[in-house]
Amino acid sequence: MLTSRQLLETLVAFDTTSRESNLALIDFAWRYLTDLGVSCELIHNAECSKANLYARLGPAGDGGVMLSGHSDVVPVEGQKWSVPPFTLTERDGKLYGRGTADMKGYIACMLAAVPHFLAQPLTQPLHLAITYDEEVGCVGVRTLLDALAQRAEKPAICLIGEPTELQPVLGHKGKLGVRCEVKGAACHSAYAPQGVNAIEYAAKLIHRLTAIGERLSQPQRQDARFDPPFTTVQTGTINGGTALNIVPAECTFDFEVRTLPHDSAQAIADELENFAQTALLPPMRAIAPESGIRFYPISGYPGLFTDKESAAAQLIAYLTQSTDFSTVAFGTEGGLFHQAGIPSVICGPGSMAQGHKPDEFISVAQLDACDAMLARLAGWMCRSLS
Repeated sequence: MLTSRQLLETLVAFDTTSRESNLALIDFAWRYLTDLGVSCELIHNAECSKANLYARLGPAGDGGVMLSGHSDVVPVEGQKWSVPPFTLTERDGKLYGRGTADMKGYIACMLAAVPHFLAQPLTQPLHLAITYDEEVGCVGVRTLLDALAQRAEKPAICLIGEPTELQPVLGHKGKLGVRCEVKGAACHSAYAPQGVNAIEYAAKLIHRLTAIGERLSQPQRQDARFDPPFTTVQTGTINGGTALNIVPAECTFDFEVRTLPHDSAQAIADELENFAQTALLPPMRAIAPESGIRFYPISGYPGLFTDKESAAAQLIAYLTQSTDFSTVAFGTEGGLFHQAGIPSVICGPGSMAQGHKPDEFISVAQLDACDAMLARLAGWMCRSLS
């Protein structure tokens, strides 16, 4: 029987950066589970270059608990690592390697726990999910949820093991990423008023975004359960222009909205688009009728806020021996599971303070504690449902 540390060593060795395929890791997990007698299913992307793995064990029937983790990791380029990022290295009780905290440590614990679950008289099913492309907008899990939606038997609770130092987390903000393309009209800069400066109109939109963000940060709109305690808006990239003596005809910028539960990201994007249509396009088209401003969604996921009185919250409180529920600033697949009718909580080993950084690590103590938490879950799942 392989330990979580041994499994983590194997998982880290797979370069599952989001731009790469995750199939080698998925094939390893599939062979590991099928060798234990667990039935597995692969749900591929359209190109069949990546896949989610879904497995189920225990009794037939509806309900049960799902353990879910994403297989992809962020890039290591441009980071100064003191250890090989795709080789597990142990130093002073810490296990270094890309994805150790976010979130192959949890997947390793999931897989290591399977023999223990198989040996127990479970009274409800255990579901396992390993997804792809979480880091680029929670893309892969959507095909898994589409497949589950076609089935009568679904998990009742999902435990997503993003790194929270095994503290129970019930919520996070939602996110919407949008691309704005501004089309103006070029001319010689000596005759600038005869053109439509796409960069300057993009700047007007960005200025409006800043004003919207300031309004959303007002004290009456804040929720102290989140950090920061308000919906945020920010512009992340901008590109435009070809030369200083040419009025730029094109400018593109990307912005994101990260929303509290009571705010709508789409409503904020719609407000900016309405400003573009009513305040900016008329003067632009008065000079050049071909001018335009277009908005495209590029990524997004819903927020999560699970009721502290729910069965999911009570389960994670039991497993962690804590009712000190909190939220996290980063996003997860939890909102999508919740939206699909599977109440979700976030709790996993390691800390996101180490995630996405050079020399990412998880402590051996956190890995051991997660093993113990999943053993406690196995005991809980043996209880009578009556």
